[in-house]
Parts: sequence; structure tokens; C-alpha cells
Amino acid sequence: MHEADEALVQRIRPLMKRRKGYSEQKMFGGVAFMINGNMCVGPWKGSLVVRLDKEKHDQTQSEPHVKPMDITGRVMKGWALIEPAGIESDDDLKAWIERGVKFARSLPPK
Repeated sequence: MHEADEALVQRIRPLMKRRKGYSEQKMFGGVAFMINGNMCVGPWKGSLVVRLDKEKHDQTQSEPHVKPMDITGRVMKGWALIEPAGIESDDDLKAWIERGVKFARSLPPK
């Protein structure tokens, strides 16, 4: 796992592990944090991947430090890549995790 990702996992885990429906799964060569079986957040090369509402994709993409999630050559709508500067503070990281958890909870459990 990318060194920056390992550090990010250590920051994410305490903010996730007490939540109802929480689990972790190995994915993309790293760790995906799940709620009720739905991916919620995870590290990607030092950035944070967050799953959000597809309908609000353009709105989310216009926020500071947000980039399109594109690991396959095409943009994955409903996913955002938050650059390290956007999750530097614990409050910012927590806010993005809250958004991902809220969306994951709106999905049917897997």
C-alpha cells in the first residue's frame, strides 16, 4: 500500500470503526471503508475517495480540492477524489467521511 495511504487509513479508521454497519474490505490495492456493505470512503495515492450522490456530481466537483475520480480512463460519477490539501485538518477529513457515510446509509444494504 502507498505510504500516504497507510497514514490516511490510520486517520480514517478511528472515525469509522464505531459506526453501525462498519466494515473494511481490501480494494484497489488498499482498504475500502464500508457501511452496510456499501463503499463509503478510502485512500487513493494520498487522496481520499468519497462515494456521493451521482445527481450532485457537478456540484461536488466544483468544491475546493475536489477532483474527478478517474482510475480507469473515464470519470466515475458519484465518486470524488479529495486532494491531500482538502483533508489536511482532522475536521475536514471528518466532514468528508460524514458525507460519505450519510450517502452509504441511503443505499440498500448489501
